Amino acid sequence: MLVYQDLLTGDELLSDSFPYKEIHNGVLWEVEGKWVVQGAVDVDIGANPSAEGGGEDEGVDDQTVKVVDIVDTFRLQEQPPFDKKLFVAYIKKYIKLLTPKLEGDKQDEFKKNIEGATKFLLSKLSDLQLGGNLMKLNMLFCSFVGESMHDDSTIVFAYYKDGATDPTFLYFGHGLKEVKC
Repeated sequence: MLVYQDLLTGDELLSDSFPYKEIHNGVLWEVEGKWVVQGAVDVDIGANPSAEGGGEDEGVDDQTVKVVDIVDTFRLQEQPPFDKKLFVAYIKKYIKLLTPKLEGDKQDEFKKNIEGATKFLLSKLSDLQLGGNLMKLNMLFCSFVGESMHDDSTIVFAYYKDGATDPTFLYFGHGLKEVKC
């Protein structure tokens, strides 16, 4: 199994269990997330609780919760929404932090293609018109960081493609380190 860690913090952000597609010359990775239901499942094993002295209130707690698989699996932490000014400030800082950690061709490739990826992400900021929180109000575009919530984390972006019921996640491919488990 391959796990992809944040190159800046070491947080696990993705694994090969979630296939990705490279976009914007590999600067961004696009990953499809899914809403899943977690919690107790009521399983009928054929027993007759009334004959065995069991009542309606006995048994498994049926509490379930709906989560996004990627967010739950990697314990991603949702961040406040960006406006254009905050987003540009983040990208500038991210480029400054990440570039020295990249080697040779990867560094050149990143520098050459980050502008196009940034413009693409900026175009998604306009999807914030619904406001709210991805997990609660199905916001069209929001961001996450790894479990450590470090200030210099690689940010993972999530949005809904037109008509989609499940979110699509965007990762900076150059900001991930592949680790074999």
